Amino acid sequence: MARNRKLGRTTSQRLAMLRTQTTDLLLNGKIKTTEARAKEVKAIADSLISLAIKEKDNFEEVEVKVIRAKLDSKGNKVTEIAKSKNGKEYLKVVKEEVTEKRQKDMPTRLNARRKIMTKVNKVKDNEGKNIDLPAKLFNEIAPKYDTRVGGYTRIVKLGQRRGDSAEIVLLELL
Repeated sequence: MARNRKLGRTTSQRLAMLRTQTTDLLLNGKIKTTEARAKEVKAIADSLISLAIKEKDNFEEVEVKVIRAKLDSKGNKVTEIAKSKNGKEYLKVVKEEVTEKRQKDMPTRLNARRKIMTKVNKVKDNEGKNIDLPAKLFNEIAPKYDTRVGGYTRIVKLGQRRGDSAEIVLLELL
């Protein structure tokens, strides 16, 4: 007996499809798909959410010194004229040293973050900036389901698809 459904795909295609659908579910909160796919994605998403709940508070705040370019009121880098060894002048960016508070993951949370990253894709928003899905899981989704024990997703049947009569369902986070 097979451990999981093959869904009529080769292993690499199936894993890529499940990874994409899991990413979409965690990013958007719901997806519309076939029943067999939804059951597979539900198992993956529930395991990721339970892992995030377990590790959500496992970090420490540290102060880090950061050297970065100084910015003016418009957000542009501040430059100054400097001379090189051979006497030529060039523009040099002015640097400033700032201390910031950052979260440092403990080893088990780091391991959980890496496990999550193997199950989801990297995503960019409309402006082209990367979305940190593990951080979204730890900071937004996990606190929402903190008191719940399992059952973080719901499958709602919508009917049959017109072309091949496959059962279409709505998979959503509760």
